[in-house]
Amino acid sequence: MSSPEATLAPVSPLPEINPGNSSHGLISQETRDIIVNGLWTQNPGIVQLLGLCPLLAISNNIVNAISLGLATTLVMAVASGSVALVRNFIPHEIRIPAFVLIIAALVTIVELAMHAWVPALYIVLGVFIPLITTNCIVLARVEAFASKRSTAHSVLDATMMGLGLTAVLVVLGGLREAIGKGTLFSGIDLALGPIAKNWVIPLAHDYNGFLLAILPPGAFIGLGLLIALRNRLLMRNNG
Repeated sequence: MSSPEATLAPVSPLPEINPGNSSHGLISQETRDIIVNGLWTQNPGIVQLLGLCPLLAISNNIVNAISLGLATTLVMAVASGSVALVRNFIPHEIRIPAFVLIIAALVTIVELAMHAWVPALYIVLGVFIPLITTNCIVLARVEAFASKRSTAHSVLDATMMGLGLTAVLVVLGGLREAIGKGTLFSGIDLALGPIAKNWVIPLAHDYNGFLLAILPPGAFIGLGLLIALRNRLLMRNNG
């Protein structure tokens, strides 16, 4: 079965952002809108539902979730900034291949860096690092936002979207790890070395875990609960 990451999924229309100069203190209204859109209104994990393959596969603990989330955020931010800088020099007809080429180059750099500095974590994340290249979230933000906006706003948008995805990954990973293993930060030594082995937090003694939580069905159930919780909060605020 082909992965949904291999094609660019439809992106829901962005809420209208006021390009005016109205501001709240030191932050303009447009900047505030970009931040809120990425973290909440258009969160890629629980609203747009993009990039579900890595989201569901890697979110079995907090460490994996943070690692992949931050790697994706870094690629998104640099790719969006790069595209915003060169957008006027890329012919419209070949923009998608050009965007993919930029993203692939950045993913290769991240992959080689992780392979050199955190090889154990690199092995755990496996194929999902190079798959960032075809991640719908990255390509969608480059095409829908960075190719039309300023460099600063493009980098901010990509960063907020990446952090919004990372937040969903961390919450889902923490939920699945706590229920499935009875711990938090399991495997942190893979990222920070042997010194961090004692940083794992046991939540209950003599807890044998709940296997379903760390298997793929647990990921779907957990994501569904997060979506339901967000919808409930929106209904309460609007009611």
